[in-house]
Amino acid sequence: MTESWAAFRAAEPEFADTVRARFQAFQHHVLATLRPDGSPRLTGLEGDFRGDELWLGMMIGSRKALDLRRDPRFSMYANPGTGTGMGGGDVRISGRAVEVTDPEEFARYAADDAETEAPERFHLFRAELSEVVRIRVEDPHIIFQVWHPGHALRTIRRGDEDSTVYEDD
Repeated sequence: MTESWAAFRAAEPEFADTVRARFQAFQHHVLATLRPDGSPRLTGLEGDFRGDELWLGMMIGSRKALDLRRDPRFSMYANPGTGTGMGGGDVRISGRAVEVTDPEEFARYAADDAETEAPERFHLFRAELSEVVRIRVEDPHIIFQVWHPGHALRTIRRGDEDSTVYEDD
């Protein structure tokens, strides 16, 4: 099951805003796709939030675009930044990339940001989410927040060896 970014935000607005801010803190992120033999491929990517969607744009014929055309499953990891601060925590989204082929949808995408000139030809995918995860440290705990479509946001706190606390938000 997957949901659009808009549906994710409607279900968990505060969490969605936190995740989006974490992705928007840096321009470049890491995209994981599946090669033809099933092994992972990691590449750089700029995730683009326009309207209430998350878009993935790629050069024509790029390996990652061809991977997604063959198997739309992906994960994208937000750039951790510099140093060890991890401000905002680790954030990752997973799901399916839906290729946009409709010329009118391309035009709407381009019109949403008149300041940025899109290449004349490129692959454009809309992200449909199956999982959103944020991991952060609140000493002495590691806090995991996990969202799946159709389920409430779940928070898991892990501490030292003797204590693990689970709670659902």
